[in-house]
Amino acid sequence: MKRIDTIMLLGAGELGKEVTIALKRLGKTVIAVDRYAGAPAMQVADDFAVINMLDADELERVVAKFSPDMIVPEIEAIRTTKLAEFEQRGVIVIPTAEATYLTMNRTAIREVASVELGLRTAKYMYASSLEEMQDVCADIGFPCVVKPVMSSSGKGQSKVESADGVSDAWDYACAGMRGDEQQVLIEEFINFDLEITLLTVKQRGAETLFVAPIGHRQERGDYQESWLPAAISDEHLRTAQEMAKKVTDRLGGAGVFGVEFFVTDKEVMFSELSPRPHDTGMVTMISQDLSEFDLHARAILGLPIPIINYYGPSASAVILADRESDSFRFKGLENAISTVNTDIRIFGKPTTRKYRRMGVGLARGDSTDVARATAKKVADSVEIVYENSL
Repeated sequence: MKRIDTIMLLGAGELGKEVTIALKRLGKTVIAVDRYAGAPAMQVADDFAVINMLDADELERVVAKFSPDMIVPEIEAIRTTKLAEFEQRGVIVIPTAEATYLTMNRTAIREVASVELGLRTAKYMYASSLEEMQDVCADIGFPCVVKPVMSSSGKGQSKVESADGVSDAWDYACAGMRGDEQQVLIEEFINFDLEITLLTVKQRGAETLFVAPIGHRQERGDYQESWLPAAISDEHLRTAQEMAKKVTDRLGGAGVFGVEFFVTDKEVMFSELSPRPHDTGMVTMISQDLSEFDLHARAILGLPIPIINYYGPSASAVILADRESDSFRFKGLENAISTVNTDIRIFGKPTTRKYRRMGVGLARGDSTDVARATAKKVADSVEIVYENSL
């Protein structure tokens, strides 16, 4: 692999911030790019740019300005066809330009997983209008789950209980869409016992590694807490690992992939995949010596990962805003981390909005139940004090 000195992140949120810190620790120059100024990763990067990443001309301009050796997409709303051009010109795209395209769109990755690779998934169909969605929901059956084909952090996702809720679900999905394609994925509702993220570390010239399975709980399609290790049988874990390796081998490249699965007492089903560190994986900032961000940095740079040392049962719990504001502060940090084996991360986002993640509480315990309760206590101890509301 060619020498890598300058790395450009396309997306500069809280995950990008931690990736930036991991790369800086390895002596790399990082350029953080996002659609708004003051994004978390911009605060720790060497330089930054504010652009519309769906605009091919703006992407061309910023890449020409900084001449990165590597581009690391961190969000979905990117003009992926432009990434293929950069790749052809010798810029490394993580994991690859094709993998970025396939995983930024739920339609593409679902077709690869289900049709091409034959992985077990929930029954699914697509719709591009309210009328189509009404017909598809009737075919799939109620309850069902509606997701924009392109979104992040569960935005626009909802569970539809009956035909009466289809119109509201369509409007909610459209409001949460990213990109310029108005299409939704409708899938059957799986009454799962557990939803897990299997962080899959695809290395350059070395074996694929797996972080211990992470359990997580969602509300409004967005993660609220995660814990490690998840209580999953050895048989189900082997199945999940086989499926994760199969799909990441198909995608190629290197780095951490967040592969999500539904787990029932009888089977494991592929759900979704992110070609980068996963929000539920923030628990790894307290559960082990190499967080998902350290693992990602090493994997994309082709550096060795001899072993992951775990510290014991761990958990994370999110700190949410409850209104819009551009002037606020955090109160109660001294109480939040007064207990041993706890920590906290404040993301540094410049504005709040209802349900926006502003930080995360972290904890370890003698069991995952204890760790979860402690992490929630840490998060609940932090108060967002609003100076104004928008």
